[in-house]
Amino acid sequence: MGEYSMNVEPNKVMSLKEAIKKYVSDGSHISIGGFTCNRNPMAAVYEIIRQKIKNLHMYVHSNGTGVDELIGAGCVSKIEIAYGGNGKFAATCIRFKKAVQEGTIEIEDYSNYQMTLRFLAGAMGVPFLPTRSSLGTDIINKWGFSADMRKNDPKIPNEKLVVTDNPFKNWMDTEKVVLVPAINTDVTILHVQKADRQGTGRIEGLTFADVEQAKSAKHLILTCEELVDQNELRAAPHQNQIPFINVDAVVHVPHGAYPTACHNYYDYDPIYLNEYGKAARNDELFNTYLKKYVYGVDGQEELIALVGEDRMKTIKADPNVGYAVNLKRN
Repeated sequence: MGEYSMNVEPNKVMSLKEAIKKYVSDGSHISIGGFTCNRNPMAAVYEIIRQKIKNLHMYVHSNGTGVDELIGAGCVSKIEIAYGGNGKFAATCIRFKKAVQEGTIEIEDYSNYQMTLRFLAGAMGVPFLPTRSSLGTDIINKWGFSADMRKNDPKIPNEKLVVTDNPFKNWMDTEKVVLVPAINTDVTILHVQKADRQGTGRIEGLTFADVEQAKSAKHLILTCEELVDQNELRAAPHQNQIPFINVDAVVHVPHGAYPTACHNYYDYDPIYLNEYGKAARNDELFNTYLKKYVYGVDGQEELIALVGEDRMKTIKADPNVGYAVNLKRN
């Protein structure tokens, strides 16, 4: 088994700056974990922005703050997406919407189910998977990427989608199926609750499409709330969704999903997200926001200190339910 023999336990722990510099570069095809305002790998997002990485090609299932800030900071040039929104704080991500309207990013849209299948196909090592999702809709007819772009970038499939005859057409009376192309990112970044030094990861609560993203990536960075001993995770292996063989870097970052929520640890911060929403609607205010909360701090620990201990107490998760029960969400 070589490197991954049970007698050899590689230590993949590194700093966030080192992990981003090593695995994310200009033009990388990337995805990030989480769902709307839940468990986005925000510490990693902020580090990508600080390192001024540009021209990213993003794949998005249903992300929120993380994608919006990367787009707003000018890091993203292309995006394949099902949904980008931040719950009650922005039904559609604000900087994402502005970039689409102004034509500063190129976008191609899919259904939520199609994006999940695309990551699953990548995880399975197959070139595509069939579905009925989007039959009869313009998702099939309207392409965001031109034929020339597809021809000149080997990482982009030649076709957005392919509609073909169902070879088992008696099954559920489906005459046609849609073939969706697999996604294999250069790097995927997830924030998990627990990880060990070898790279085994545990997500508590909903996993969203994170497991499929993890297994479809060429490289995988895990940021984690807790860096734990391997024996703790091995004691309940059925609770571990991320295999160490898929992981390239482990970064211990408490509050690494803030200002989004991390189940069993903290809730999303409604004050921060409301203030972000106001800033995101104005270019000057957004640049001021970046200077203060992203460029003005050196990592997540300094960001949390800037926000303040009192604020963090209000979003601390109740151990019985995993979220802040008395949080004023308005």
